[in-house]
Amino acid sequence: MSPDFSKGLVPAVVQNAETGKVLMLAYMDEEAWQKTRETRRAWFRSRERGLWEKGATSGNTMEVVEVRLDCDADTVLLRVNPAGPACHTGAESCFFNEAD
Repeated sequence: MSPDFSKGLVPAVVQNAETGKVLMLAYMDEEAWQKTRETRRAWFRSRERGLWEKGATSGNTMEVVEVRLDCDADTVLLRVNPAGPACHTGAESCFFNEAD
């Protein structure tokens, strides 16, 4: 089964496979999906960066150990073994800000 890319980019939730902690949210297109499946590393698509591999410049790559789709096949869940922090700030997760 593959994601439904008929409406464009699909959200990709990235979760630490060992701890269950949500690390980040990014988006995938068909090319990022294929690269992720082929390499077992996390690839994404953004309007600003185009196709990019998580950690390609920082070394904080993500080994993909499991891929799941939601019930509508319009959201991807990547369970990963991270090689370092997920956030560009150096934080383990991008979700460290508490909402008011």
